[in-house]
Amino acid sequence: MLDRLRGLLPGKLGVSKPVVPVVRISGPIGLVTPLRPGVTLSTLAGPLERAFAVKGAPAVAIVINSPGGSPVQSHLIFRRIRALAEEKGRKVLCFVEDVAASGGYMIACAADEIVADPSSVVGSIGVVSQGFGFVEAIHKLGIERRVHTAGGRKAILDPFRPEKPEDVEHLLSLQQEVHDTFADLVRERRGALLADDPQLFSGLFWTGKAGIGLGLVDTIGDLRGVLRDRYGPDVKLRLIATERSWPWKRGGGVGIFGSGATSLADDAVSALEARALWNRYGL
Repeated sequence: MLDRLRGLLPGKLGVSKPVVPVVRISGPIGLVTPLRPGVTLSTLAGPLERAFAVKGAPAVAIVINSPGGSPVQSHLIFRRIRALAEEKGRKVLCFVEDVAASGGYMIACAADEIVADPSSVVGSIGVVSQGFGFVEAIHKLGIERRVHTAGGRKAILDPFRPEKPEDVEHLLSLQQEVHDTFADLVRERRGALLADDPQLFSGLFWTGKAGIGLGLVDTIGDLRGVLRDRYGPDVKLRLIATERSWPWKRGGGVGIFGSGATSLADDAVSALEARALWNRYGL
């Protein structure tokens, strides 16, 4: 009876229900155009600050549905989540929806615990650079390519000129550095949970169910179910909305957006790049 009466009282006089702030990270990381703001630290900094500022929250939930993208933006977001978690003394729980791969998985590693659906896609701990070569095409069309540079290797990997072995070697060395940073981060965060599997850092990806055996995932579940189990059936989920930028406004220190035609062209290219990222995981 006393507990029921407390529940009817306002504020501190009653029984307070736990509140868990939720931040959603959805889409490719770092693909920014006038009409597609993308997932970057600038779009997430405010929501993350507000989430970790919720008083009395037992944890902060991060929902991820991302095929990856920019390694720099992924790392910046990872570091901001960890900095706020340590500053506020809050536990971070990550919930994977369709996919947390590549940079999406890097961000997931900022959590103290990673929860996934059995069919979620996780992993893809690697670095990729993709493009096309049009050398034969421009020859057949009778097009002459003219490139003038100050700096002998300024135009390396030009898709309209033949590849040079030394240029490819330079690109691969950069990729290896980024890959090593990624792998070290996963080892640091997942530690002894990681399986001794030579394929773990090969760039392959797995389902959430298989990810448990590899140490990439901690448990199978969903946002509402796990939080109710942890903090009781009365737990409240508070979605922290992300800011949206509009084409006619200044964006994130980039300056004024270009013409409508340029914006639409950039957005179309961005959409194709995003589609390619999702397709890589069968989504």
